[in-house]
Amino acid sequence: MEKQNLTVVNDFILIGFTNHPDLKGPLFVLFLIIYLISFMGNMGMIILTIVDSRLQTPMYFFLKHLAVTDLGYSTAVGPKMLENFVVNQNTISYYLCATQLACFLLFVTCELFILSAMSYDRYVAICNPLLYTAIMSQKKCWLLVVIAYLYGLFLSLTITLKMFRLSFCSYNVINHFFCDCIPLIPLICSNTHELQLTILTFAIFDLISSLLVVLVSYLLILIAILRMNSTEGRRKAFATCGSHLTVVIVFYGTLISMYLQPNYSHSFDTDKLASIFYTMVIPMLNPLVYSLRNKDVKDARQRIWKKMCKI
Repeated sequence: MEKQNLTVVNDFILIGFTNHPDLKGPLFVLFLIIYLISFMGNMGMIILTIVDSRLQTPMYFFLKHLAVTDLGYSTAVGPKMLENFVVNQNTISYYLCATQLACFLLFVTCELFILSAMSYDRYVAICNPLLYTAIMSQKKCWLLVVIAYLYGLFLSLTITLKMFRLSFCSYNVINHFFCDCIPLIPLICSNTHELQLTILTFAIFDLISSLLVVLVSYLLILIAILRMNSTEGRRKAFATCGSHLTVVIVFYGTLISMYLQPNYSHSFDTDKLASIFYTMVIPMLNPLVYSLRNKDVKDARQRIWKKMCKI
């Protein structure tokens, strides 16, 4: 049976991260700094991997698209969240809310499968170094990325259209700082069983399938490393995988705790903290993790800086 108080919803009200006036100013400054670092870091990574010829390898090809997805979903969420700290009532239109949800789902889904493609790339580089160029051809790299984007687009459109074709109640206040699936579901007056089942099915499939590729790849990498006789070879192998493994653990851990927990155990305050972490903090950390620990990226940055100084 459908709930009562059906109405035409033209916009939603985003409660935001906090209602305490004293915290809004400091939090605005904090998250503005985080967003700007994220934006500049990911844009810098994209530009470096395009401009520098020595970074035209499969590893940096995937790293470029990881930066694109980080930039995509942090920009879909960040500016609207920052607006919440400086206005009395942060509203978002019905169609902009749907667009924000679709963009967020698209880029987060793409990131999952790009991370799994990166783990496969590391497996080939360490376990089959002589065949690396042949296996990880430009055509294959593009195929893996295009599949990730197309599947992400399919998932985002499926969930967004299914959700926004349902009827919303007169209560239009979203207890979150952006339009996400979990806080939107309680506002729907129609039967949401099919929608929730669709979201759960996609979440389970995406997280488990992509994580399985990561786990199998790193298991095979670990076996190969343990068989190495050279200590220096082992050190280089661990250094090659360290940055990616750090990103995978943080990103997957946050998403699993967010989307694969039962409905009754959801706390909107906890969900907000988790959402802040993977929508704002992780996109900031990813370029820092790869650039601070990666000699090739540091060298590329120095080469471009020297070229700019000569102009």
